[in-house]
Amino acid sequence: MAMTVASLAVGTHLSDNNSIMKASESRGSMGTLIRSSFGFATKPFSILHKRQLSSVATITPRASSATAVEDPSHSEADIIPTPVVIIDQDSDPSATIVEITFGDRLGALLDTINALKNLGLNVVKANVFLDSSGKHNKFAITKADTGRKVEDPELLEAIRLTIINNMIQYHPESSAQLAMGVAFGVVPPQQQVDVDVATHISIYDDGPDRSLLYVETADRPGLLVDLVKIITDINIDVKSGEFDTEGLLAKAKFHVSYRDKAIIKPLQQVLGNSLRYFLRRPTTEEASF
Repeated sequence: MAMTVASLAVGTHLSDNNSIMKASESRGSMGTLIRSSFGFATKPFSILHKRQLSSVATITPRASSATAVEDPSHSEADIIPTPVVIIDQDSDPSATIVEITFGDRLGALLDTINALKNLGLNVVKANVFLDSSGKHNKFAITKADTGRKVEDPELLEAIRLTIINNMIQYHPESSAQLAMGVAFGVVPPQQQVDVDVATHISIYDDGPDRSLLYVETADRPGLLVDLVKIITDINIDVKSGEFDTEGLLAKAKFHVSYRDKAIIKPLQQVLGNSLRYFLRRPTTEEASF
C-alpha cells in the first residue's frame, strides 16, 4: 500500500479524480526514465497516476456495508494511533509485502484488496497479527499479468497512495495524522514537519557488493519515485528496499550498488548531498521559474 471500517465516511470529498494527481505533481514528480531493479518506468509518474488511480481517487460520503463495520466503541476522545504503511521488497523474493497498521481500528480491508486489484495486482496471501502497537494486516502482492513481485517504483507509489487514500476514506480521523491529509483528507495535520530537521540520510557498507542507504524525511505524494530517480540519476542501482510511511514521516531503506560493488566514500558523499539538496529545497522552487 478501501479500508473496511466506519459506519459513515462523514463529509469526505475529493472533488474530482485529479486531486491525487495534483498532490502527486505538486513537487518534483519526475517524468523521466527510471532504471533499477525496482523496475523500468517508461511513463511519467503523473500520467501513470491519472491512469491507475482514477478508479479509486474519488471519495464520497456513504454508509458502509455490514462487512465494513469496524469496532464502534471508538469515540472522538480516544487517542488516535499513528497510521503505518510499509512497502517491503526485501522479505519475499517472489512477492511485494505490504503491511498496514492503524492501532486496533482496521477490519479485514476487503475494500483495500479490491482497490489493489484495480491496479492490476493480485493479493496472493494475507495474514493478521497483533502486538503492542496494534493490529497488523500483511498482504503478499504480485502483478496480475506476470505473477511476479512489483518492481516498478511508480506502481509501488501508486500502491502506497491507494492504501493511504482508502485509509482516509474509511477512517477520516487518520487524516490529521498523515501528510497526505493535506491533499486527500477532511482534516489536515495540525503539526507541520520541518524538512530540515526531519531529514536524515545515512549510508553504510553492507558487504562487498552493496551498500545500505537510509533516508528519513517529511512524507509527501510521489516521494518514493523521486528518491529512486535521484539515486539512479547518478548511475547507482537500487537492488531492493523498504519504504515506510509512519504518520507524517517517510522512512526508506535501499540496498544500492555501483557497478555491482559497494559504494565508495566519495560517491556516498555525492549521493547524500544530492538527496539532501532535493529533499530540503523549498516546495515553490520549481514553480518560481
